[in-house]
Amino acid sequence: MKNNSIYRLFTLLAGALCALMLGPPMATAAGPVSGGTLVVGVEKVPRSFNGAAAAGAATAFPSSQIFASPLRFDDNWTPHPYLAEKWELAEDGLSLTLHLAKNAFFHDGTPVTSADVAFSVMAIKKDHPYQSMLEPVTGVDTPDDHTAVIRMSRPHPAIILAMSPALMPIMPKHVYGNGEDFKTHPAHMKPVGSGPFRMTEYVPGEYYILEKFDKFFIPGRPHLDKIVVRIIPDVNNLVLSVERGDVDFVQSLQDIRAIQRLKKDNTLVISERGYEGVGALQWLMFNTKQKPLDDVRVRKAIAYAADRDFVNDKLLQGVPRPAYGPIAPSSPLAVKDLEQYKLDLDKANALLDEAGYKKNEDGIRFTLQVDHEANVAVQRTIAEYLRPQLKKIGIAVTVRASPDLPSWARRISNFDYDMTIAMAFNWGDPAIGVARLYTSTNIKKGVVWANMMQYDNPKVDALLTAAAAEMDPQKRAELYGEFQRVIVDEVPLFVFHVPPFCSVFKKGLAGLPLTIWGPFSPLDELYWEKKL
Repeated sequence: MKNNSIYRLFTLLAGALCALMLGPPMATAAGPVSGGTLVVGVEKVPRSFNGAAAAGAATAFPSSQIFASPLRFDDNWTPHPYLAEKWELAEDGLSLTLHLAKNAFFHDGTPVTSADVAFSVMAIKKDHPYQSMLEPVTGVDTPDDHTAVIRMSRPHPAIILAMSPALMPIMPKHVYGNGEDFKTHPAHMKPVGSGPFRMTEYVPGEYYILEKFDKFFIPGRPHLDKIVVRIIPDVNNLVLSVERGDVDFVQSLQDIRAIQRLKKDNTLVISERGYEGVGALQWLMFNTKQKPLDDVRVRKAIAYAADRDFVNDKLLQGVPRPAYGPIAPSSPLAVKDLEQYKLDLDKANALLDEAGYKKNEDGIRFTLQVDHEANVAVQRTIAEYLRPQLKKIGIAVTVRASPDLPSWARRISNFDYDMTIAMAFNWGDPAIGVARLYTSTNIKKGVVWANMMQYDNPKVDALLTAAAAEMDPQKRAELYGEFQRVIVDEVPLFVFHVPPFCSVFKKGLAGLPLTIWGPFSPLDELYWEKKL
């Protein structure tokens, strides 16, 4: 990410975005080839296929293919038309007007209208785990079938980015607004959207199939006929499938050994581009309402003992970039002079003594459990490392592995945990992907990627509310800087690093998804250079 890219975006948000009629760039000057099937390998089982109801990479990838959103973005953070042919952000920042394409249809043949946009915006505001993303939205006016006016109670600089594919899937009101509970609506697993691909088959835990939608509103797209997504939880099997040629594309690959191995294969293209908007961070997260972790001294003691440098430099071979706070270091809003909690066992022991947790005859103060996803190697490595490391300060650690993402999400979102290794995304703007993890109003049992730490600090709530509405970039940066310092001081989580994210493509693919949202954007421009 270029350091001043987001500031340029903020400037655009504060000014007139009135007539951005530029379309996304074409893949090649000669024009793309139509037809063919793409086989995608993924490690995680999706909890939902609808990004309006669930967050995370496993959902964002299929949701962005099945559903269209108002806008899409290029690799310079510049918004482009998608379902909205044009748009205007009011000078006072209190409304965003979307002018919808008149030739857009849902997969069941029903036209897309402003009523669908209004329903989708308000459903996402009510039930999405990223509550801060649309918190100022008060309603959506629909003066005609192709105009939607999003009303806000205060300026909201993040509203343009909130219109992105993974964050704002536009749903058919007649399907999702039929009176059934939106959170558990059966259509989330049998989705109906207006995106370039429609889901035609799903075998849980094995694969799902996305086929070209012939009535997609962008002429000539998508180029591919079909996308077959194979769910391969074991990364070694996933790598073998790529090497055999059974898989053409892997998104969000994080396993360090797998990345290094595949980089040696000259039939593949490995790219770290396309995740700038994601802003991933990996951390040790605490249940701050669970004793003894409700005591900040205990959390600080664990931070001083965790030895970030050893984890990143030795265990993970120096591949990840270290990170220290709640905003990803690639963001211009990230503060660089944060407390790093360098390894200090003496200080850790002193803090635990001060907190009143004395060692017994076996040298143990108390026992904590650390959770992780079984099929994520980096998480497993860190969790297992913490067992002997925290014993050095008298904390006995047991490790619990969840078999898959949905199992882990159920445990953690229901607060059935002490500590967990986790990864979360900034999603471009702190008002979208950061605030939702820390605001007390977003402590919601059973909602994954909400405030699962149960962290409650009125000062942080006030800082995040003020920063989200601040249109002046310098003042906004100052507010977010103070927020970061408070979080690092109170340690509701301990950040280890920016996890390595790679996309793996078989050579012969063109129109690669290398925008700021990478594979969490529509693959309508992707094609085989030679028809298969």
